[in-house]
Amino acid sequence: MKLNRQDWQKLQTPLVVLGVVFITVTLLIGFAQHYNTKQEQALQTQQNLLNAARQRYQSSGAEKDMITEFLPQYQALINQGFVGEERRIEWVDDLRAQHKNHQLFGIKYNISQQEKYTPAFATNLGGFVLHRSIMKLELDMLHEGDLLQLTESLNANNAASFMLRDCEIVRLNTNGLPSDQLIANLHAQCELDWLTLREPAPIQTALQ
Repeated sequence: MKLNRQDWQKLQTPLVVLGVVFITVTLLIGFAQHYNTKQEQALQTQQNLLNAARQRYQSSGAEKDMITEFLPQYQALINQGFVGEERRIEWVDDLRAQHKNHQLFGIKYNISQQEKYTPAFATNLGGFVLHRSIMKLELDMLHEGDLLQLTESLNANNAASFMLRDCEIVRLNTNGLPSDQLIANLHAQCELDWLTLREPAPIQTALQ
C-alpha cells in the first residue's frame, strides 16, 4: 500500500504525538532508573553509617568495661605519683624524712632535669611516655646496710617508682681498726632514676 501526500498529512499529528509519548516514556524510565540508583546509594550510605555507629557503640561498651575494671588501679598510680607530673618536692621530703628516721650520716643530693626515658624492658606503653629524673646521692655510711635501709624505706613509704641505677662505695676508715667514736666507714655515690609516666594528650584533655 502506497501512501500519498494526503495520507501523510493525516498521519502527521498521530506520529508527532507518538514521538512525544515515546520520548516522554524514555525520559521517565531514565529518571526512574536514576532515582532508584540514588535511593540505593542513599540506603547503602545509611547502612554504612548504622554499621559504624553499631561498631562504635560496641567498642564504647568494651572500653567502658575496661575502664571500669582498671580505673581503680589507674587512679592509684596517679595518687602514687607514677602517672602524671613529677613530684620532686615529695621525693626530697621523703628522702629527708627517711634519712632522719634512720639517723644516717650527712647526705647530699641533686636532681637533674626530667627527660624522656626508653628502657629496654618497656617496649609497649600504649601511647604513654616514660620520663625519668636522675637524682645523684652522696652519703656517708657506717656499713652497706645503711644504703639498703634507706632505699627500702623509700620504696615502702613513697609510692613513686624509682630504680637504683648505679652506686659506687669507697671505704673511709682505711686502717680497718675499730674506733671508740661513731664515725662513717664508707662513702657512697649513687644515682636513682625517679620514673614518671605521662598520659597521652587525649587522656589529659579528657581529664581536665
